[in-house]
Amino acid sequence: MLPLRKPAWLKKKIEFNSSRETSVLLNTIGVNTVCKEAKCPNLSECFKNSHASFLILGRSCTRACAFCNVEKGSPEKPDPQEPKRIAEAVAKLRLRHVVITSVTRDDLPDGGAKAFSDTTRSIKKTTSVELLIPDLKGDEKALACVMDSSPTILGHNIETVPRLYHLRPGASYARSLFILKMAKKMNRNIFTKSALMLGLSENEGEVLNVMEDLRSVNCDFLALGQYLRPSLKACEVAEYILPETFDRYKKTGLDMGFKHIEAGPFVRSSYHAIDYFSTGI
Repeated sequence: MLPLRKPAWLKKKIEFNSSRETSVLLNTIGVNTVCKEAKCPNLSECFKNSHASFLILGRSCTRACAFCNVEKGSPEKPDPQEPKRIAEAVAKLRLRHVVITSVTRDDLPDGGAKAFSDTTRSIKKTTSVELLIPDLKGDEKALACVMDSSPTILGHNIETVPRLYHLRPGASYARSLFILKMAKKMNRNIFTKSALMLGLSENEGEVLNVMEDLRSVNCDFLALGQYLRPSLKACEVAEYILPETFDRYKKTGLDMGFKHIEAGPFVRSSYHAIDYFSTGI
């Protein structure tokens, strides 16, 4: 079976020359970005505007999600100097809102919680911080460590509907909902956020059920985007979602009570992240 052809609305101009300055700066400081490691289609646009989403705890993930381009394998030991380098990059890029995520580190007793906490605390208080965390194996103590650093937004991505969780070996739909639920219980003043990729063969009813589940745990923000195959090793796209379908999901979600939703073919959880912060308060 031949892969689906990309529709016209998924054609995007790539501007590598205009994004080179940001790329060089990040390489010089020695920090990783999920933009690059995940082959985000928005990389050149964001780098052009001096925006970046940082990837901590190395580049190797201990899980092997079928849709992800991040390297799989045995990760290195956490670098205690990494928070300082992230703070330097944030300052030099003059970011007003910074997104920090990580590979999943099931090899670490706390799942990487301390690294998130240390990185958040290293950044000046004049900058809002959004953390996009793994599920920390459902460890409440690890989650409390992250929450005690007082990020502005705590994100954890559901990624897809429960029926398709075979694409996320090692993950659990119930555990992911639990993380978002507990984060809100620990500090109701911190916004929570999640994201779904569409086009993996889910149906509309399944998407709406996930949105309802997220609202049941008081999730504030939601990102809905089109899954785009990052490499031939990743699972194939089952469907390209129409832009008007994204618009319909957004309207429905806002009616459910989400404070802010970004929905569209190129939306990713960290894309235009400051917009959630600006409109959600």
